[in-house]
Amino acid sequence: MSYSFRYRGRNYTQKDIDFVKQLIDENPKDSRYALSKKLCKRWGWVQANGSLKDMVCRSFMLELERAGHIKLPAKRYTPKNPLANRKKPPKCEVDQTLIHTKLSNIKPLSIYQVRRSKKEALCNSLIEQYHYLGYTQPVGEHLKYLVYAKERPVACFTWSSAPRHIGCRDKYIGWNVKERKSNINLIAYNSRFLILPWINVTFRRFLSICQWIFRCVTFSGQFNMPRSFKF
Repeated sequence: MSYSFRYRGRNYTQKDIDFVKQLIDENPKDSRYALSKKLCKRWGWVQANGSLKDMVCRSFMLELERAGHIKLPAKRYTPKNPLANRKKPPKCEVDQTLIHTKLSNIKPLSIYQVRRSKKEALCNSLIEQYHYLGYTQPVGEHLKYLVYAKERPVACFTWSSAPRHIGCRDKYIGWNVKERKSNINLIAYNSRFLILPWINVTFRRFLSICQWIFRCVTFSGQFNMPRSFKF
């Protein structure tokens, strides 16, 4: 079978392209957004949570147009890029009294998923101030957590969806291309992990708590600088 177009590792035939053309012709009043939603439904492009892969579909159709295969309707508006002028998280003040003890002495710990909550700003601020990489907006699906000892925040971490290709990871797992595509959703990345500087508690214990939250995930990944950290 001959292929006419390739996008994100998948090949598309002329029949696929003709299907997109027909969809556009049958819905001349639809916006690009409306067309992408219809195409997602026709082709079954849905995420694991049931949401349509709308952004991927729009990008796919845009690439088809750039390659000269289709003609999209004119843009009705150009959305602002929220990343273009993104400001750093505002500074939040917290209790910085030194804690130097065993983890058992500050239990019970409370763990809060704070994305899209009032505490998300505090999580972002602490990462910006005290993580050596600072804060950057995670790409794709992600979650943010704050860990409290009584009323005090002591740690925060974020989990993100996995990139499609990482050579060292794929070699370690030993999967082929088909297996990777089928199971990439079972991988989560600990994109930020921060114990606040004045909290002197064993790293591994906090990391085990972090990983326990994602115990349903088959594989979790974390990249570190060995010279900078002691485990």
